[in-house]
Amino acid sequence: MTPSIKKLIDSKDYNGIEQVLSQNPALANEGLPYDEVNTTKAHPLHRICDGVMNGNYTDDEAVKMAKLFLKHGANINGHELLEKQDTPLIAASSLHADKVALYYIDQGAELNHAGCHGGTALHWAAWCGRPAVVKKLISKQAVLNKKCIDFKATPLFWAVHGLKQGDKKNIEAHLECIHALVKAGADTTIPNADGHTAYDLLEEGDEKIKELLI
Repeated sequence: MTPSIKKLIDSKDYNGIEQVLSQNPALANEGLPYDEVNTTKAHPLHRICDGVMNGNYTDDEAVKMAKLFLKHGANINGHELLEKQDTPLIAASSLHADKVALYYIDQGAELNHAGCHGGTALHWAAWCGRPAVVKKLISKQAVLNKKCIDFKATPLFWAVHGLKQGDKKNIEAHLECIHALVKAGADTTIPNADGHTAYDLLEEGDEKIKELLI
C-alpha cells in the first residue's frame, strides 16, 4: 500500500513524493490534514511549513519538498484565494519557515492576499519577527501600509505589537523588522481600529523602538 502524501512529507521521503506525484499529479493540490486528530485540510505547500514549525525537518529540507510539489503542478497560492484564508506564503511567513517563504516569493506567490485576521504575508512576517522575509517582501513591493481586516492595523503596528506581546526571545529580530519597515517608508502614524498607533504601544524602557519609529 502506498503511504499517504502527508506521511511522505512527515518522513521527508523525497523519492516517495516524486513517485506518487508522478503517478497522480492531482495530489500536488489535494488538501491534507494537520494530523490524525486535527483533520482540517490545507494545501500541501502549507502543510510543508507546519513541519518546519514543529521541528520535523529543516527549512532547506522543506524547500526541497516544495520544489517537488511545484514540479508536478502545485499552485503556488494553494487553493482558491479566499479572504481570511492563508496562502502557502502566509503559512511560511507565520510558521518560521523563512527559506520556504523566500522560495515561494521567488516562485511568484501573491504577496498581498489577506489571510488569517486579514493579515498579509508582510503582516505575519512582521508579527513573528522574521526580518529576512520582511525585507524580501519589501524588495518585491509588497504593500507597506495595508491594514488588516480584523484590527485595521498595518504591518508596522503588527511588528511592534508582536514584539510587545511575544516571549522577548527574538527582540533583535523584531527590531530589525521594525527598522526595515520604517526605512522602506512605512507610515508610523496610521492608527488601528481603536485609534492607536504603534507609538501608543510603547512603555517606559522601549527606547530602542522609539528611536526606530522617530
